[in-house]
Amino acid sequence: MTNPEKMTMDNFAIMETLINYLLQFGHLNQQQIDLIKSKAVPKEIKKDAYYQEAGKIPREIIFLTEGIFRICYYNNKGEDITKYFIDENNFVVDINSYNQGIPSAEYAQAITYCEYIVLSKEAMNELSMTIIDWDKIIAKITAKGLSEKVNKISPMMVEDATERYLKFLNNFPTLANRIPLSYLASYLGITQSSLSRIRKNIR
Repeated sequence: MTNPEKMTMDNFAIMETLINYLLQFGHLNQQQIDLIKSKAVPKEIKKDAYYQEAGKIPREIIFLTEGIFRICYYNNKGEDITKYFIDENNFVVDINSYNQGIPSAEYAQAITYCEYIVLSKEAMNELSMTIIDWDKIIAKITAKGLSEKVNKISPMMVEDATERYLKFLNNFPTLANRIPLSYLASYLGITQSSLSRIRKNIR
């Protein structure tokens, strides 16, 4: 799956990105860092491809080092609804499905070319048994991810469309120009033509 010519960061740099992120949440000695690196697998996925599909049980977690994922689902009318976006230096996993071993209700789609690091469930269990503070580090990362998820989830419809778009620009200034208009419109709960009109009016 991994094509070295397409990788925008070499494997060493990719691993360092993961380690530096983990070190924000706890101490790791060199032996522990080497163990994590030995269990982590760099991969890539093409734009528009689905990493996770609804109905499947997640067997791994991934750390996104390049690109953007969108988390989406189909409503009872069969419409594709964008729930939120995940960009670089974030873990991607349906945590409830992963922890409980139940099928996910969400899809995770790469909306740009993406590079990421995979940690399988087996690898996570081994790290948990070997590294004393591993569970504490993961608990802190999970708590941070859940609190941020609340801010990322598609906004409630109490605000008008323009306010929702301006709030998105304010909260995620680096994402707006990287996300296709159709997905951003779906996230904001408006049509693509409405979003185009809003963007034109506020320029």
